[in-house]
Amino acid sequence: MTRQGIARTSQNSPAAWSVQVRLDDVPESGLRLDLSPDATIRPALARAAGVDEVPRLHASFDLIRQGRNGLRVTGQVSATVRQTCVVTLEPVENEVEEPVDLVFVPGGGSETVAREEEITARDLPEPLVNGTVDLGAIATEFLVLGIDPYPRKAGAVFTAPETAEAAEHPFAALAALKKRP
Repeated sequence: MTRQGIARTSQNSPAAWSVQVRLDDVPESGLRLDLSPDATIRPALARAAGVDEVPRLHASFDLIRQGRNGLRVTGQVSATVRQTCVVTLEPVENEVEEPVDLVFVPGGGSETVAREEEITARDLPEPLVNGTVDLGAIATEFLVLGIDPYPRKAGAVFTAPETAEAAEHPFAALAALKKRP
């Protein structure tokens, strides 16, 4: 999880999983980190993501200095999550694969990056807080983004319940009035 003590997990962080890396610890040649939370952290991640369980989560990040004070984080977040099927209410496993491509600058101001390179409106940078970026929080955010909000078991099809007799629907009395001569 760590390379020469650069990344560290903080149990005191308000986030479920925190792996902070300081900009100053990223060499000019860049840095690659492969991260996986341990079994004690995954239940908190499952609660944060609104799923039953997160049996597997892996994040691969490449950190590259961006200009003088910025940092670019690219990579992939992949996971297996257990959810409840919205049709059958049975457990179902889904795979999550989310690409990551973020730029961080001090204060999150776009003017710093805009001066150093051309960016588009959708590429506005994130804030680099106290010279650090939290890779655990990034992995958690992209995990949540990749989760299917309406998981279905393979082959599960929703069928509407049979309706009661027509006379029992809410507008039956109005329909009866309309039929009168």
